[in-house]
Amino acid sequence: MSCSRSLLTLVLLCSLAFGCARRRRADIPEARTSVPVAPAPAPAVAPTAARDLTDVMTDELHLTALQQTKVRGILTGTVQQVNAAQQQYGSNKTALMTELRRINASSESQLKAALTPTQYKQYQTKKRQMQAQMQARKSGGQ
Repeated sequence: MSCSRSLLTLVLLCSLAFGCARRRRADIPEARTSVPVAPAPAPAVAPTAARDLTDVMTDELHLTALQQTKVRGILTGTVQQVNAAQQQYGSNKTALMTELRRINASSESQLKAALTPTQYKQYQTKKRQMQAQMQARKSGGQ
């Protein structure tokens, strides 16, 4: 169950960074032509996602300045690894999910080391709330 929550956190982090705005195909002028187009690369997780999640975690968990620096570094590294995995395994969903699970496990263990036991327990219980706050910040900032 902990693994599924961690995976959910990573997936939500990715989905928050991708955004949810979509346009109908008919509204896109290029879609009306019959010119074949190469598939678009998988969208990248925005580097600002790490910053935003760190800010939310700082507020919710009362991180010290040193912890904030460590957490931001961990999350930035996670975003970079997720983007690299998407580039490498974009079309191979099984391999991509396996790599995302590995990245998530690594990130969780690093966060556990950076936080106090009490903060980590709060992090585990408040993950969804923090993700919702991050989404609200993203929506409000655009």
